[in-house]
Amino acid sequence: MFQYLVDKTDCVRMDPFPGVTMHATEAEKTTLSLVEMEPGAIIAEHSHPHEQIGYMVAGGGEFIIAGQSYQVKVGQMWRLPGGVPHKVIAGPDGLTAVDVFYPVREDMRGEWKAEQE
Repeated sequence: MFQYLVDKTDCVRMDPFPGVTMHATEAEKTTLSLVEMEPGAIIAEHSHPHEQIGYMVAGGGEFIIAGQSYQVKVGQMWRLPGGVPHKVIAGPDGLTAVDVFYPVREDMRGEWKAEQE
């Protein structure tokens, strides 16, 4: 049976860098990721073909987007077209953020679709 509500324990968990934990789930066309970073943790510069929008829930840090530095704090949002290089450095309080990707990130895919069939 399809699960309409999910908890972090139902999500795909990833620890892609030291001090960085992500929990992801997807719908038919989008991926949602909860990102938790310890103080000073770094998500190395990368890019992906997926469009990405996000919201800073707690803490903050430095985002380096296409070579330009931005200080991002609670309540701010970002929007990145696919292919734009970006890096995140968590501030002294760490951070918690929510990211949405379109289309679905295959590298973050869970098993919900299989459960529907």
